[in-house]
Amino acid sequence: MFNYSDKIAVAVSGGKDSLSLLHILAKMERHHPKSSLVAITVDEGISGYRDEALKLTVESCEKLGIAQHTVSFKEIYGLTLDEVVARSRKKSERELTSCSYCGVLRRRALNVAAREVGADKIATAHTLDDEVQTVLMNIFRGDISRLVKEKPVTDNVHQRLVQKVKPFCEIPEKESALYAYIKKIRFQDTPCPYASEALRNDIRFVLNHMEAKHAGTKFTVSKAMERMRPLLDELGKKEGFRECAECGEPASAQLCKVCEILKSLS
Repeated sequence: MFNYSDKIAVAVSGGKDSLSLLHILAKMERHHPKSSLVAITVDEGISGYRDEALKLTVESCEKLGIAQHTVSFKEIYGLTLDEVVARSRKKSERELTSCSYCGVLRRRALNVAAREVGADKIATAHTLDDEVQTVLMNIFRGDISRLVKEKPVTDNVHQRLVQKVKPFCEIPEKESALYAYIKKIRFQDTPCPYASEALRNDIRFVLNHMEAKHAGTKFTVSKAMERMRPLLDELGKKEGFRECAECGEPASAQLCKVCEILKSLS
């Protein structure tokens, strides 16, 4: 996933997975002096929730001697997530859940932050659980385009999109949590106040139930997905990337998803 001279932007939310990844990559980076690390954190603007995570992130970065860079929804979009959700709830027909709004805006914010720090790669702490949940979510939604794009190492499809890698993609979430506890890493364990709306919660419940009854289910789904990857990649080649007519960022249509969301809320 990495080259010896990469500048790696680690996406750190303040939770157990991202802080575990930060500690592990910091340990590895000491043996590769040509590479470098920087932590990037997105402040979505969730009242009473994000402040603790930011504090713990800064604390870990200072301990590890890693530079930390924060970007916020407010500075990029002019709205916090709380304000986005409040506006969406005023509409007679709400188009997306809070988590869907956050997901689109957060992906853009991470990419902007990575470009600002001059990163070659964005490392995210998506675990095996996250990856398999995402596969099933995209299947249940019939979102083949997203199914094609989501992979452990993203393709270089546009010069303004920083390549993303997922070093924990084969690591069960329980093992990531165990590492954090063993290493006494302080992390935020309070769930996001909007998390209850997400389809991901239902998928997580089903997968955990299946894993308890049929051990290895998560690995099986993950391996099946990777075996299908060559066929999905052929589908992905048919989708070209252009630049959004509104903001100039990479998009698969005339308007990017971010601009669509902001227009719908204005």
